[in-house]
Amino acid sequence: MLILGSRLINIPVMGLQTGSKLAVTKRPIIDPSNLTVIAYEVDGPLLSERPSFIRIADVRELSDIGLIIDSSDEFVGIKDVISIQKIYELNFNLIGIGVVDEMKHKLGKVADYSIDTDSFVIQQINANRGIIRSLTETTLLIHRSQIIEINDYKIIVKTTAKKLSPIEKPTKLTYMNPFRSQSPQTDSTEL
Repeated sequence: MLILGSRLINIPVMGLQTGSKLAVTKRPIIDPSNLTVIAYEVDGPLLSERPSFIRIADVRELSDIGLIIDSSDEFVGIKDVISIQKIYELNFNLIGIGVVDEMKHKLGKVADYSIDTDSFVIQQINANRGIIRSLTETTLLIHRSQIIEINDYKIIVKTTAKKLSPIEKPTKLTYMNPFRSQSPQTDSTEL
């Protein structure tokens, strides 16, 4: 099932062992190399380390009441998991990053994204157009298969526009007017 990424911000992290709210999600930690949410930064009174994270691998279920984990022992600090530390230090934020096509035309900025709840892989990016274009066009939905490159400043996507070949001028006339002839023809049999 796909769900908007913004719906998973500021939701409770519930403990299965105690049945109570242990923390609240603050922001996702997204790996820009494969657009996967690997963890969520969390905040709450029971956390011993700041910043603390809940790894997606430790989430048992995503339900209407929030993310469900086994217990507060699942929270990790910044130094506990090296892969989280490396990606956290990149400070990659998908929201607000520019989207351009291969031809360097600006398409908009990322406003939200859709996540597959089974794998926490980002499947679609929702890009808002500029002010002028937003009056006549709606939000762009860009599937992950259309993405060519992601860097710190922009996402480059495949373009659907076709390159036009230049119009060639004919070098000579390609047709002949049958009513005009170059030279009058005479028939030798009539003479």
